[in-house]
Amino acid sequence: MNKEEIAADFKALQQEICIGLENLDGKAFFRSDEWVRPEGGGGRTNTIIEGAVLEKGGVAFSAVHGPVSEAMMKQLGMSEGNFFATGISIVLHPINPHVPIIHMNVRYFELDNGTYWFGGGIDLTPHYIVKDQAVLFHQRLKDICDRFDVAFYPKHKAWADDYFHIPHRGESRGIGGIFFDHLSDKNSNLTKAEIFNYCKTLAGSFVAIYSEQALLGKDQNYSQDQIAWRNLRRGRYVEFNLVHDRGTKFGLYSGGRTESILMSMPPLANWEYDYQPVKDSKEEETLQLLRQKIDWLSF
Repeated sequence: MNKEEIAADFKALQQEICIGLENLDGKAFFRSDEWVRPEGGGGRTNTIIEGAVLEKGGVAFSAVHGPVSEAMMKQLGMSEGNFFATGISIVLHPINPHVPIIHMNVRYFELDNGTYWFGGGIDLTPHYIVKDQAVLFHQRLKDICDRFDVAFYPKHKAWADDYFHIPHRGESRGIGGIFFDHLSDKNSNLTKAEIFNYCKTLAGSFVAIYSEQALLGKDQNYSQDQIAWRNLRRGRYVEFNLVHDRGTKFGLYSGGRTESILMSMPPLANWEYDYQPVKDSKEEETLQLLRQKIDWLSF
């Protein structure tokens, strides 16, 4: 299994995921945008807008290579040499406030000295946290993790809790999920092929996991006040991605394509000065659940 085969499998998964999401939405279709990176490699960014379920979404594939730049060495702690990176990244922003935002990515990175690692994760950002749905989401992730290593879910869930946190707000971005990075046969009980299968299984389960969440909320009625709350939560999403997200930073510092990197931004977000939710409201309940690490499977 070489880097070209890994990239080809990721590219095929991108197409499968887009077909599944079009079936879920039932109205809109993805637009495909092929691009070339002048320094080496390129990708395909598929975007969807103004659907029945999805207001905006993106499923991006890339396979890029070239010299490790000074910016990458400084910002990401890499050494001199050449790199190869490939992966899929997904962000979906729904219309209905009762349907959550979701993010997933899986990626492979290789240096010309033979060093390699896999990374990725999936996390859910409900505008309104529904406890049973949060439990369901985490159970699906545990089931996937346990197929490969029973230590993965607790370890990668804790990593997600730490990673998807907005320090300047003192709150989590959502209900977390799983997150892992620099995973190789050097620091796990799996072979390279098994780790790749872990990444593919996670990506291959994405449509089913999100469809389950979306179908529970997409037909619920909502008010303009709830849309305003949705837009405030989108603002938090933007803050995390631009200030803290490593994937965004890697893409920008590695000379990635800006339009594809910033596809994760919602079509509309809002910031309200010193917003305070109404006491005992659903908004206040959600904020309270975003301010602590929760063992959802024992909640």
